[in-house]
Amino acid sequence: MISATKRGIAFLSTYPPRACGIATYTTDLMKAIASKFEVSYRLIPIPIVDDNTSQEDGPLGKLDITNPLSFDTILENILFDQDIKLICIEHEFGLFVGQETEFITFLKDLNSAQLAIVVTFHTVLPAPDRMLLEHVYAIAYNCSQIIVMTQGSADILTSTYKIPTSKITVIAHGTHLAPATDKHAILERYSLVDKKILSTFGLLGPSKSIETTLYALPAIIEQNPNVMFLILGMTHPNLLRYEGETYRNKLETIIDRYNISDHVRFVNEFLSTENLLSYLSITDVYLFTSKDPLQAVSGTFSYALSSGCPIVSTPIPHVKEVLKEDMGTIIDFEASDQLAAAVNQILDDELKLGKIHRVNLQKMVKTSWQNVAIAHVYLFELLIDKKREMIYSVPPVNLDHIFRMSEERGFVQFADISTPDLASGYALDDNARALIAMLHHYKIYESYETIALIQKYLDFIGYCMQEDGTFLNYVDRSGNFTIQNKQENLEDANGRAVWALGEVVGMANLLPERIVKLAIELLERASKHALVYYSTRSMAFTIKGLSFMKGKNYKAIIEVLADRLAAMFEHESSSDWQWYESYMTYGNSVIPEAMLIAYETTRDNRYRDIAYQSFDFLLSRIIVDEEIHVISNKGWAHRGQLRTDPRGGEQPIDVAYTIIALDRFYKFTKDEQYKKTIRIVFDWFLGRNHIRQIVYNPVTGGCFDGLEEHAININQGAESTISYLMARLKMEDHTHEPMS
Repeated sequence: MISATKRGIAFLSTYPPRACGIATYTTDLMKAIASKFEVSYRLIPIPIVDDNTSQEDGPLGKLDITNPLSFDTILENILFDQDIKLICIEHEFGLFVGQETEFITFLKDLNSAQLAIVVTFHTVLPAPDRMLLEHVYAIAYNCSQIIVMTQGSADILTSTYKIPTSKITVIAHGTHLAPATDKHAILERYSLVDKKILSTFGLLGPSKSIETTLYALPAIIEQNPNVMFLILGMTHPNLLRYEGETYRNKLETIIDRYNISDHVRFVNEFLSTENLLSYLSITDVYLFTSKDPLQAVSGTFSYALSSGCPIVSTPIPHVKEVLKEDMGTIIDFEASDQLAAAVNQILDDELKLGKIHRVNLQKMVKTSWQNVAIAHVYLFELLIDKKREMIYSVPPVNLDHIFRMSEERGFVQFADISTPDLASGYALDDNARALIAMLHHYKIYESYETIALIQKYLDFIGYCMQEDGTFLNYVDRSGNFTIQNKQENLEDANGRAVWALGEVVGMANLLPERIVKLAIELLERASKHALVYYSTRSMAFTIKGLSFMKGKNYKAIIEVLADRLAAMFEHESSSDWQWYESYMTYGNSVIPEAMLIAYETTRDNRYRDIAYQSFDFLLSRIIVDEEIHVISNKGWAHRGQLRTDPRGGEQPIDVAYTIIALDRFYKFTKDEQYKKTIRIVFDWFLGRNHIRQIVYNPVTGGCFDGLEEHAININQGAESTISYLMARLKMEDHTHEPMS
């Protein structure tokens, strides 16, 4: 059973308006968990404050680190709230200076109350003195689990601090998914057109060693005279309090001495996430020049990588673990000559710059805040209740990427990450799927913009129809039919077009007459060829499309096609293989769904029985331990072959077709197990899969192109994006009731 009761999780940390990295980190983490698991958790902030912090109380008050009694007050408030099952503590040694003993006592008391305690170490020092060693060990002993952000930090805890590996979990520092941006527009906004952009960001202070870059700039400018170095961020508040702008003044003195003021720009503010990501999206090379060799983790470094920026960095432990040769360059501390050489090498090689950008986006998508939230929640649930299933929040419908991919002619076939790849042209397949998706969108929302897209995709289907009533599939960006149409079997594409046209007819009472009239005309012409195709999926698509048409001729065609599928099933099936062929490939769910539709049209019980047998057999192959693992395109599935563990090659289209079929079987049978499975299957897009990562990208509105063994394919092309939308729209009927 899935409980709808919200569990309380308290977060002891610093918070905005305090300008510090941990405050930003905790805020982003809590937002991500709330967004991903809205119905599951009540997230409770407990701010850590000192004499210099102006902070409103959280629901349980705030921990005043200058007042030892404050620990007792917070403890009482936590224990009074019986919904709280776990407390997550963001730990930095500087936050508890002078109160280390009180902090350990606080942990002991929480532990005695049988609360789960997770402590995240933002710093792990490799050479502790005896006092620090004992302090860290005491923290570890009194908490349920420790989170660190790098494997290197975990290794130090086990080897130096002697903390058991079973008590340590590595979860990377969260990052923001790169938005789909217009780089030229952003350059114009900041008056940086035609500039090569170098940047660094964070709270300014001597440890940032910004002067390392300033000393390198003359050599960079000599080779790249249009370079601009952006120094993003305000001076660290603690430094500002005690020293004022001494460090920034020192940097300005260097700038004047080297006469490079035209190539340096200070952005002296604590940037919002949106503005920061805008600056990173135009950055050609990001410079991380920390001179602290013990800095365990850098959020600024992570954010730059996740924006795709090539990096030139000094060798802090985090950098040495993450930054490989194909992602940037590591230089020595305060080595301005090395920095200049590395920057020039990247700026002078456009091909290398583009390659690094893609590699960094691909490697860092797993660290998105959405994925970090999933990792945290899996850990939380293991500590609280191993039997409880997480309830993912269904994202709002977002058509941004649909509009982005819809050019004047139709839906573009592929995308380079989130940018339409116009050179890939267009496909009938994608425009037919897009037409179906937007029909369902219009049925729910009745948007005028949707009607325009419906007309566009329908016109494209008409464009692909030949004089004999068959369809070609591939069209280049100029509108020419490509050689692929002669090289590939187009049966499935023709069937999919029939399905899309039938869906238009099925909504005739809601759509403008011109749209319905064109769809009927095209469908009547296409139906004359419905019996010449023998592909299982083509026949299934055709049954789906023609089921919307009235008349004996169409019913007769459906019967012939269903009889063919029934004969295939009876020939191939056995006690341990109940399918239409001796193998399963892609889009399998559409076949039993079509057989159920054939029964609804003809009332032939054979079709219904075969639909049940084949669909339940398919589900037994792809639903494993309450997760969907669709048939992989890395070998497909063959009769007599044992079901194997997931190894990647899972496609969004298979997940979408499974949801569409489950929806029909549930509405026909009212079997609650089908309804429960719909939610299980949809959650694949949201992170309920074998690598625990999102496949749907909530920032762009696109869907990643596939799930591999250890990663996702970050391109967001037509098939995947439309498949997700089709699945998401089906969820409208299944997201408003609590599951049990």
